[in-house]
Formats: sequence, C-alpha cells, structure tokens
Amino acid sequence: MADELIDIVNENGEVSGKTCLKSEAHKYGYFHTTVHIWLYTSDKKILLQKRALTKKVFPGLWDISVAGHIGAGEKIIPSAIREVKEEIDFNLVEEDLFKIGTRKHQVNHTNGIIDNEFHHVFIAELTTTLEKLTLQESEVAELKLFDLNILLNTKKHENILLPQYHEYYASVYKEIIKKLG
Repeated sequence: MADELIDIVNENGEVSGKTCLKSEAHKYGYFHTTVHIWLYTSDKKILLQKRALTKKVFPGLWDISVAGHIGAGEKIIPSAIREVKEEIDFNLVEEDLFKIGTRKHQVNHTNGIIDNEFHHVFIAELTTTLEKLTLQESEVAELKLFDLNILLNTKKHENILLPQYHEYYASVYKEIIKKLG
C-alpha cells in the first residue's frame, strides 16, 4: 500500500495543477480522483472483492470489483486498466470499459480519513474465470461472484457493500442490465 502521488482537483473535479501524497489528501480533505470498475458476467453476476484486512477504510468489506486512485498526471482510462491489472491480474483494453458516470463522494471516516473524491465509474465484462485471476494481497483478500441483484438488496446483506450507497449500486445495476440487453 504505497503512498501514491496524486493530483489535487477542485470542488468541480478540475485539475488544480497541484499534487500531493494520497495520505495528505486524506488527512487534509483535498479533492482527488479515483476509478471504480464494476466487472459483470454475461450470466448476470457481479464480481466483488473483499477488501484486505489491512485497508484503512472498510477493511474486510465486500466492495467494488476494482477501485483505486488515479496517479498524478495519469489519464483516467489508463488508470482504470492499470488498477484492474494490479489488483486482480485481469487485462482490459480501452474498448472493454464503458463509463457510466462520475460521482462526487465526500465522507469523513471515524479514523480521521477525509475522503473528498470524484469517482470515475466504469463497467466492463469479466471474460475469464475466478481461478485465472491473481489477487494483489495488500489490497484484496478474496474475490467472489454474486448474483447481480445484490446491487439492489444491500440492506438485506450485512458486510456486503454499504447500504448508505444503495442509490449508487442501483444505478450500476441499471447500466449493467442495459449493457446486457
């Protein structure tokens, strides 16, 4: 879990020209950018990762397939492709990624981390088996395919996703269903 150099953005998500370490952004609440990549299968499953127990935020929680910070000077799409490769060793190309939006996310965690982020949200089809994926153990404890409907039923499932983000998950569900036709 290296402390990465990231770009600081303003409250509208525009690059400010300044950089800082990820730890500084989380300490002082500087806005910065991340990528969220939701991987689904053609048979309506969603890949979730169980966050490593060493993570500072939501350790051990089932979460987005892959997520990570965009490095300083890095473009959004290459960052998404890099994160997927790093965390689960799955190769994507730009054409595999379908951007479904950008969310402004602001939360103050009990451990002092101030998350002021713009999440660039993508969906992509998972075209391999779980057995062929290799986990980055510092980030990911486990991978599992869940029925896609879990994105609509977060209140029923303790420790799988966070109920307070139900609307976000429901919007991801809607976009995946649309993509599957």
